[in-house]
Parts: sequence; C-alpha cells; structure tokens
Amino acid sequence: MFTAIRPHRADVALAAAGLLGGLLLWLLGLLLQSGRLFSEPWVALVPLCVMAAMELLRRSAPRTALLVGTAALVADQFTVGSLATVLMFTDIVYAAVLYGAPGAARRIPVVSLLITVAATIGFLAWFRTPEAVLIGVVTGMVSFVPAITGVSVRNHRTAAEAALLRADQTALLAEMDRAQAVAAERARMARELHDLVANHLSAIAIHSTAALSIDEPATSRGALRVIRENSVEGLAEMRRLIGLLRERGEEDVPSAAPTLAGLDALVEQARANGSSSGLAPVLEDAREEPGTLPAPVELAAYRIVQESLTNALKHAGPGPVVVRLARAEGVLTVEVTSVLGGRSGPTAPGSGAGLVGMRERVVLLGGSMTAGAEPDGGGSGGSGAKIWRVRAELPVREGTVRE
Repeated sequence: MFTAIRPHRADVALAAAGLLGGLLLWLLGLLLQSGRLFSEPWVALVPLCVMAAMELLRRSAPRTALLVGTAALVADQFTVGSLATVLMFTDIVYAAVLYGAPGAARRIPVVSLLITVAATIGFLAWFRTPEAVLIGVVTGMVSFVPAITGVSVRNHRTAAEAALLRADQTALLAEMDRAQAVAAERARMARELHDLVANHLSAIAIHSTAALSIDEPATSRGALRVIRENSVEGLAEMRRLIGLLRERGEEDVPSAAPTLAGLDALVEQARANGSSSGLAPVLEDAREEPGTLPAPVELAAYRIVQESLTNALKHAGPGPVVVRLARAEGVLTVEVTSVLGGRSGPTAPGSGAGLVGMRERVVLLGGSMTAGAEPDGGGSGGSGAKIWRVRAELPVREGTVRE
C-alpha cells in the first residue's frame, strides 16, 4: 500500500506558475531553439508538463523530482525547448539540496560542478570555437549555481536551528538556576525563622506551662515576666527579619545579623529562661584572637549556639550548659554540652528541624559537625551520667562560602 504524498501549498503555486508561464511562452511562439529532432512545437509541452509535475514533489520527494526533472530537461533539448522548463529545473536542483538528505546535499553540488566542467571541455573540443565556453556557462547557471545557493541557504537554516536550540537550552538552564536559587532562599529563610522564633517560643511554652501548673503567685509572676520578655524580643527579631526582606536589593541597607559579640547576652537570656528548670548556661571563650570573623562564620556560630541553648531548654536535665569557643589554625570550633536526661517540670516538644538547620549552615561553610550523646567524662551530671554534645568546626580562611 502506497501512502499518498500531499504537495505543499507553495509547491502547488510554483508548479501552476511554471506551467502557465510555459504555456504562455508557447502560445506567443517564444522558443529557445530550432532544428531539433522533434521540431513540432507541441512536443515541447511534454517536458514542460513533466517538469511542472515534479515541482509538486520538490519538498516531499526531492530526490525523485531531481531524477525525473533531469530526464525531462534532457528530453527538452531534443525539442524546440521552453524557458519555463529550464527555470523550473533550476528550482528543482535548489530544492533537492535544501530539502534533501544531508548526503544528497553534499553530492549534488559536486556532481553539478563536474557536469559543468565536462560540458565546457566537451563542447569546446567539439566546436573548437571560444563561443563553446558559453554553453558551459549556461550549464553552470542551470545546475551548479542553484546547487550552491541551496547549500548556502541550508547552512544558514542549520545555523539558525542550532542557535535556537542553544537559546532553548540556555533558557532551560536559567530556569533550573532560578528554581535552585528559590529553593536555596526558601531553605535559608526557614533556618532564619526557626532560629529566631524557636528559642523564644520554647521559653514561652515552658514558663506558661509552669504558670498554669503551679498555683503560686510568685512563680506565676516570674513566669509571666519571662513570657513577656521573650514575646517582646521575639517580635523585635521578627520585625527585623521582615524589614530585611522588604529592603532586600536596596543599597546602603545596614545588616543587623547577630555576631559572636552578642553571645554574652544570649547566654544570659538562656540562664534566665532555664533557671526554673535547673539549667546553668555558661560561656567559655578560649579563642586566642577573638577579633572579627567573616560575617557568615559569625552568623552560623551564633545560630548554632542559639539553637543548642534552645534544645537544652527543651530537653536537657538540670545542670550546667557549657558553651565553648576556640580558634586554631584557621578553624573556629563551637561546642555546646548539656546534661542528657529527663527533668521534672514542663518541657517543650521538638521537631528535629534545629539540628537539620545547624548541619545545613555548617555544610554551606565547608565545615563539619557532630551531635549526639556520649559519656560524661567531666562528672558534671554525676556518676554514669551522659551528656549531649554539639560540636561544629567552621573554617575562617579567606573565600569562606557565604549563605
């Protein structure tokens, strides 16, 4: 079963124009040659009709159109000839290069060049007159020039398609980069929001539970005082974060990111929040050079200490919560230890998001972090007690990755 080939609309228009033009030239008696084997004028209409039919296949079957069109052009040389037949053949050669297979597009210009050279040499040797060169020129204009034109147009079209493909790939990569940037920004905002709110809300939850469970005016007043302080501080930090988000992209906007200089106030606040639970946070700064560190390192270290103190407020048993800082060989070490074990009194639930956020911060800076329970070698929790230790090592060399 053969599949019908439907010609393109433009090919139909070319075929109709060529056929009608050839008929008009024939009616006017404008013929190309005389004294041929078939001298009757009507015979020239046969190659003309065949060439017009091949114009219908110039796009859908260019190889077939070229082979049959070449045979029709050769047959036209034995008749009085028609200019329309020759012109339609040049278009078929052009289409065969433009729409044909890549191999055909490479071979047709070479073959047409060889035919042009052979025709020029052959007719020059036959007629032995300089005018015979004109036959070679006409042969080149009919076969070689359309083929070269088709090669040029095809190369430009291939280059345009390649450029369009590169543009699509660039747009796809840009969209992937945008999606990754959005995901990274969302993760950063989630860490900041958690670190800002978790500490204050945990203190509020513990002290509100204590105020509800212990019917003592003094205890209730102390709990309400802590609740109010944490509420006000939490709202202030939320306003600061919202302000930074609104002002993002503006120049000369001061950064209000916390630094290690604020650890004293942070530990003091944790001591006030955990006093009712028997927690005693202390800060041990063993850095030999406590100077200014890169902003991302200071922010990450501050948030690690803040989240560790929050976790101690939620889960640690009564006893010391020791925050240690050390700096050696271009590495800032942050270590927070607390007594592992249950305690009487209210606690706050945890989600595990804090540890995830700490690990993300450390990874972004190219550092390492460990967190887990281990035996208490210092005896702060009594014989056989265990402690929970969070230890992060943050590189402070130049080129530290920023969040």
